[in-house]
Amino acid sequence: MLSLSAFEPSLNRLAAGLTERFPEQFPADFAARNANTPLMLQTIAMSDFVEKVWQNQPHFLAECWQTLPTLADCEKYSERLSTLLAQTETEEQLYRVLRRFRNREMAKLSLCQSLNRGTVEEIFIRLSQLAESLIIGARDWLYAQACSEMGTPTDQHGHPQRLYILGMGKLGGFELNFSSDIDLIFTYPENGETQGARRSVDNQRFFTRLGQRLINALDQFTADGFVYRTDMRLRPFGDSGALALSFAAMETYYQEQGRDWERYAMIKGRILGADEEDPNVNALRQMLRPFIYRRYIDFSVIQSLREMKGKIEREVRRRGLADNIKLGAGGIREIEFIVQVFQLIRGGREVTLQQHALLNLLPEIEKLQLLTAQQRQDLTQAYLFLRRVENVLQAIDDKQTQLLPREETDRQRLIAATAEFTRWDENRQATFVRYPIRDWQSFYAVLQEQQQKVRSVFNQLIGDENDTESNAENSDWVDFLEIDNNEIMSILAENQIPESETEEICEKLIQFKDSLARRPIGTRGREVLSQWLPYLLSQIFAHPSYRVLLPRILNIVEKIVTRTTYLELLQENPQALEQLIELCAQSQMIAEQMARHPILLDELLDRKALLDLPSFENYPAELQQYLLRLPEDDEEQYINALRQFKQTTLLRVAAADILGALPVMKVSDHLTYLAEAIIAAVVNLAWQQMTTRFGVPEHLATGEKGFLVIGYGKLGGIELGYKSDLDLVCLYEAREGYTVGGKKQIDINQFYLRLTQKVVSIFSMKTSAGILYEVDMRLRPSGEAGVLCSSLKAFEHYQHNDAWTWETQALVRARAVYGEPNLRQEFNRIRREVLSAARDLDKLKTDVREMREKMYLHLANTDKTRFNIKTDAGGITDIEFIAQYLVLANAPQNVDLAYWSDNVRIFDVMASNNVMSLDMAENLKDCYTSLRNRIHHLNLLGEPSVVPASEFSEVRSFIQQVWKQLFT
Repeated sequence: MLSLSAFEPSLNRLAAGLTERFPEQFPADFAARNANTPLMLQTIAMSDFVEKVWQNQPHFLAECWQTLPTLADCEKYSERLSTLLAQTETEEQLYRVLRRFRNREMAKLSLCQSLNRGTVEEIFIRLSQLAESLIIGARDWLYAQACSEMGTPTDQHGHPQRLYILGMGKLGGFELNFSSDIDLIFTYPENGETQGARRSVDNQRFFTRLGQRLINALDQFTADGFVYRTDMRLRPFGDSGALALSFAAMETYYQEQGRDWERYAMIKGRILGADEEDPNVNALRQMLRPFIYRRYIDFSVIQSLREMKGKIEREVRRRGLADNIKLGAGGIREIEFIVQVFQLIRGGREVTLQQHALLNLLPEIEKLQLLTAQQRQDLTQAYLFLRRVENVLQAIDDKQTQLLPREETDRQRLIAATAEFTRWDENRQATFVRYPIRDWQSFYAVLQEQQQKVRSVFNQLIGDENDTESNAENSDWVDFLEIDNNEIMSILAENQIPESETEEICEKLIQFKDSLARRPIGTRGREVLSQWLPYLLSQIFAHPSYRVLLPRILNIVEKIVTRTTYLELLQENPQALEQLIELCAQSQMIAEQMARHPILLDELLDRKALLDLPSFENYPAELQQYLLRLPEDDEEQYINALRQFKQTTLLRVAAADILGALPVMKVSDHLTYLAEAIIAAVVNLAWQQMTTRFGVPEHLATGEKGFLVIGYGKLGGIELGYKSDLDLVCLYEAREGYTVGGKKQIDINQFYLRLTQKVVSIFSMKTSAGILYEVDMRLRPSGEAGVLCSSLKAFEHYQHNDAWTWETQALVRARAVYGEPNLRQEFNRIRREVLSAARDLDKLKTDVREMREKMYLHLANTDKTRFNIKTDAGGITDIEFIAQYLVLANAPQNVDLAYWSDNVRIFDVMASNNVMSLDMAENLKDCYTSLRNRIHHLNLLGEPSVVPASEFSEVRSFIQQVWKQLFT
């Protein structure tokens, strides 16, 4: 099968190394004398993943070497796993059992695939059966544990309730790949509550907790790897929906809100581990069937599927996925579309189409004369070839990829694996398939031939709606790339551009044209530009703010002009261009972000989605889903993804701000909770890297970190702006001892210091997407002279005994933004006690006033015709100092004043506790929010926080009056 000549020396050394490393399993010269060695070498040559599994599990290596597994050894997963789980007592053991079992069975299947001991169909069916067994085995083990803790969930009649899991996508169709994600939906029959525990919980809470534990058991990366990357976004309401819903809630959702893409997804939905005698299984199927399959012939889905396919094609172009065997033209996704469009159109009337497996459906579609025999044969042949390629690619290193490789070794693997392999014939008997594949060129020719057959059938059945009309024909700028300078001036005059502006605008357009002439755009890119630029320029000059808009948009075009994908995105989606123009006209910041990170353009495709911001508590889940598919060991890619998530979210917040969908307070809320989610992700990444090397502090319980991040300033006050940095202080729970479980043991204090250094390093790392946030740690005890991370006890001692007044002022605007609840409570206690401690009011007043004067001397604006909103008298800083002074002066008599960290609620609680009048509190809040709102919009425009002195004159006068009352 595989020509080993190029690999033989290194493979022989590898075989010798494997057997020598585990002498108790292998006698001397075992590899040289064993008849199975050549076949083992073939398997090693085909898969790095298999080699890693064998290295980690030498007993398993010995078993395989002595008796090569066959497909008969890849059966009865549930029974064999149940035996192991019956002996499992802790979740830690569960994680290990699941991962090691999964790796062993995947290695067997890879061996069967490499040696053609199983057909393409048998391999992905076994992969699906393995996944189902692992999911159900983990569910049942965790369900028993959850019942022992929370009681058994029951319905209103006292009958026990179970968690039902819908396997979606390839898992639902018994078509799983070697390294597929799994898409799941959790549901349960009825609402009710648990019985048999000291305290009952409702069923939804029970099943949500069970679902969370199950996801962690499958998805979490440990020393033994992971089981499956788990995606829950196909559930009702997506990420914002409940993790588990009752049957009734699901039915209501799909009847009232179910969308076409959800019908498309639900076609593959299959109840995992279904007991056919369970009445709930049939009830769930009956409930979902009317949503998926309409009684009438439903041709409306063709357009929806066409639109979905268009979105995928744009993603392929944008991300450069031309060699993607799944998403590219003629790829696996198109075959799935072809089959599923017939299911959606006719499945309501044709019961034979109401099944999950694609290869079982193709003959049924042919019987209904919806496909010709030749089309069915072409699609079947192409599907099996593409799935063979996909599985071989993913079996190489257990990575989810559909991209053709560039490395020569991996190409040789594909060539060997696709020249000859086994598939089922019409009678489900294994038969060899042979292709004229000798080298990469011949492989690629066969691949393209298969893809062209698929694309031909796809275009005949679904079509390729690419009939967008060119808007250039009626534009004055139709020949922009060919016209000379005089013609540009004439067109500007015809567009009634004032003569005083034409020279400047003409110069910008000429520079733009010259820039395009020097760029390696390519033939297709120039075609798109010539069709699209006339329309673009017409839209720009039709806008009232064309003077500021023109350079911003031209800068974006210059940045994307060599990436035809983005030009086509804007050409094919006029609403996206309209959105871009609207946002760039009002925000220099957005224009700069778009130019720097063109991937953000994709966010403009759906205005509703652009403005549909997550709820505050959902930012961590949104970020988790965004990061889900990334390899955890690629730090730069992970950090880049964090930056991209931040940039995308900033764009959405700014869009909602500009378009009036968010008031200033909500803007700051979103920016603050976004920052908190990113802080959590950064700490988790740093923790993972630190614990891999050093282990964990020995006093911690499972899941604890003993680490606390405090946000000061705008972060602490929930008042972040678009360009705010993060003022952070890191604390930890001090214990004597060392770390355990790592490669190197270190003192606990040293561990947390290094953890903090790593957190700061991640925030500051420069990549192609820039840095994540500017982080300022100078508010820690003793400032830059102090240690980077303090214990909670040391922090408390410093705040009570050594802190300057300005540091206590800063503590007013501090709150915990990351850490376990008990540590947060401890910090809140310290903060409350420090802020409410008795103090000399005269000294406090003097210290606050002198600090403000010092700041004014160094930071304030000296131009009396201008007003710096942040630093000048009567501005933001004065209001903050007023709030801080009043808290410190009055909290000793009323500890309620030491609760909030944001100025608006500080003023509210002062009014409610008679520290100030309600009128004064409302006036201070109005002044504060109006000043902050102005700063936000100046940030969007890319301008400094300085306005004419006449602006905010009444606000300044009021603030200065309050200041004099307090400090004179």
